[in-house]
Amino acid sequence: MKNAIFYCIAIILACGCKNAGKPKQEAAKTIQEEKSLNVFFPVTSYLQGQLVDIRKAAVNPLKLTVTNGGTDSVWLKMEDLETEMAEFLHPEIDSVNMVRYFSEKKFLDQTLNAITLTYDPTGPVPDSIPYLHWDVYIDPESNQLQRIYMIKKLNPDTTRQLTWVSGKWCKAISVITKSDGSSYTSAEVTYKWQF
Repeated sequence: MKNAIFYCIAIILACGCKNAGKPKQEAAKTIQEEKSLNVFFPVTSYLQGQLVDIRKAAVNPLKLTVTNGGTDSVWLKMEDLETEMAEFLHPEIDSVNMVRYFSEKKFLDQTLNAITLTYDPTGPVPDSIPYLHWDVYIDPESNQLQRIYMIKKLNPDTTRQLTWVSGKWCKAISVITKSDGSSYTSAEVTYKWQF
């Protein structure tokens, strides 16, 4: 997270330095071009870093599966969590892959006490990019990432939602939409690694 913030600051400083010796018209044109270059939060890299931290902590995650019949729990091997989360690691969410298809909105959500980065499609998205939406929540005082929420389309009727709470747990929910427009949760799985 800190790397992403420093990366954004470095880009802003580099833009300022590049424009220092240019005529005003040329500098204004360069600034306008650079405004169109969005730097998205590297969600996939962050999640991969969290998986590395879990392995380093040598904690076996607890997997809780909720179905109509109740809740089932099982301890996972540390390396199995990455396999379980694979669907949310591909395709990669970063500026290079997503900036053409998604826009970023930033605001301070006082209700959640978080800086919220919200990403939504700007138009049609290729089938190779199944993400419908994602949010990144950052603590405004510590600049630490609090939570990531994303929605991914699996097929025309089913979406998967992931809520990832940094350093603690994550939850994946499958939602099926029926032909009448109503929806229901078909599967809910929570993974905990901080107790």
